[in-house]
Amino acid sequence: MPLFLLIVIAVLGIFLFVFWSRWRSAARADYIRTYMFPPGLLDTLIKLRPELSLKDRQLVARALRQYFLVYLKSGYQHISMPSQVVDDLWHEFILYTKNYELFCRKAFGRFMHHTPAAVLGQSRRNNDGLRRTWWFACLEENINPRKATRLPLLFALDGKWNLADGFRYEPDCSALRKNGDGTVYCGGDFSGSSSDSSSDSGSYDFSGDSGSGFDSSGSSSDGGSDSGSGCSGGCSGGGD
Repeated sequence: MPLFLLIVIAVLGIFLFVFWSRWRSAARADYIRTYMFPPGLLDTLIKLRPELSLKDRQLVARALRQYFLVYLKSGYQHISMPSQVVDDLWHEFILYTKNYELFCRKAFGRFMHHTPAAVLGQSRRNNDGLRRTWWFACLEENINPRKATRLPLLFALDGKWNLADGFRYEPDCSALRKNGDGTVYCGGDFSGSSSDSSSDSGSYDFSGDSGSGFDSSGSSSDGGSDSGSGCSGGCSGGGD
């Protein structure tokens, strides 16, 4: 077979594979966005969060969809759950064993294991997972993850309802910290330009994401790769 023909076949094969991969990812994202949760699932939150109305519980379900989309768009990398109330619903969903297994198979082609809600702290794995969750949740809502002026839904709900065991986030809480409020976790901690451990700014280093960029379409040019970033001293903004 002529070399030229082999090259054409190889290029065509690569093109078809890329097209199929993008089509599959788009189809899975659409499945997540339109998935109907099992009947009665939202009602299970009543015993855990009786203060939440039906509209509130529907908002939690929307945030859980966002978390699943984050996992899909991250390329199935480790992500961390930033919300206690969304984590509650995720855990209840898993108890619908057959429904959850079928959902995971169609949405991801694999099983998505549960990990508890987490905040910035000493765990490098959790910190990287939260950073990744922040990045893709922001892009999902067309928020610049480097300079957010509002929170994506997934990071907003615990604070919105002032949950006693929740994690309260602000896009930029430098002013609150100056006033001594150590109970707030900051979106700004994910978007700093320095990873110098001697800094007290609590910033993440995005310099490793040189191929990434936020644009008006809300897309990331390299899928938000995560390389060599860490949580510098004091980034948690206090305990919960």
